[in-house]
Amino acid sequence: MTQLRVPGPTPCPPEVLKAMAWQMVNHRGPEFHQMLTDVTADLKKVFQTKNDLLLLTGSGTGGLEAAVTNLLSPGDKILSVSIGVFGDRFANIAKTFGTDVIPMKVEWGKAADPDVVKKAVQDNPGIKAVLVTHNETSTGVTNDLQAIAKVVKDAAKLLIVDAISSMGSINLPVDAWHCDVVVTASQKGWMVPPGMAMVSVSPEAWQAHTTAKIPRFYWDFTRAKTNFDEKKENPWTPAISIVYAFTVALKMMLKEGIENIFARHARVGQTLRDGIKELGLPLFADPAHASNTVTAVGIPPGLDGKKLRQILREEYKVVLAGGQQTLDGKIFRIGHLGMVNEKDVKEIVSSIGKVLPLAGFKK
Repeated sequence: MTQLRVPGPTPCPPEVLKAMAWQMVNHRGPEFHQMLTDVTADLKKVFQTKNDLLLLTGSGTGGLEAAVTNLLSPGDKILSVSIGVFGDRFANIAKTFGTDVIPMKVEWGKAADPDVVKKAVQDNPGIKAVLVTHNETSTGVTNDLQAIAKVVKDAAKLLIVDAISSMGSINLPVDAWHCDVVVTASQKGWMVPPGMAMVSVSPEAWQAHTTAKIPRFYWDFTRAKTNFDEKKENPWTPAISIVYAFTVALKMMLKEGIENIFARHARVGQTLRDGIKELGLPLFADPAHASNTVTAVGIPPGLDGKKLRQILREEYKVVLAGGQQTLDGKIFRIGHLGMVNEKDVKEIVSSIGKVLPLAGFKK
């Protein structure tokens, strides 16, 4: 069996895959109404929220676009806190729709300093919203979202969070941290294939939505909320098989317990980082903010990172990810979220150790 250890999509339990093979039902009928109701209620438990929770058929990037188009207007000043590729993508989405993006770019491998965020908010009093990535898979860094959220909300600004690779794996209590919109997606820690974005929307976000002027149709939050509240349906044809998968995956997650899931990911992350260091390889992320869902490993001189990943894939059935953009050839990345345990990552470390000499590494 292949060890698929990229930051997403992630492996799916057999029970989840079996559920996806269920025969289609009428997405406007009572069976699906009940499924959608149950899945939404279970998702709220993992989000730790009483806010509205919307299921949107699409990828995580679609969810980020939905957040921008539903809360903002052309010309709105937005602070974009970026610590990597996906933070930059979030900013580019906002720019595409005509907002005035004020970039706060952090050195890759580092987390955003809440005090620097605070100063940026104070120095730009006209800011309407702050965009921030909770967990950056391109660098293996997790931001201190709790501290950043306090800064943003103390300044009475909207907080829009990309939690695509953190929600369900790393603690993010939406209501306790007063996050206005939080976006995640099915193919990460949820143990479900790609196809669904899930978005929580606070009362403050709904208020901003009423005056937002960016055009929207497919992603319109009002249509999604109204159809769910009145009919227990999606406004458009949903990814029915993904909802099937969620009915099983969420029950598995809630049975394990979300606190236990967070603790498991913390143990797995630490086990992997310890193993990588024992191999003599450098970790890319600031240790104080290392992600528990993806680890970025530096490629030292002499090591052929592409050859390493090729041999791992072809001979050991271990699939890892390379670096992105300016980090291409400088790091490789190991995803460890969703269906993963310590045994899995120990096997990965063992395989890497065997392949390193074949790819030119000398300790």
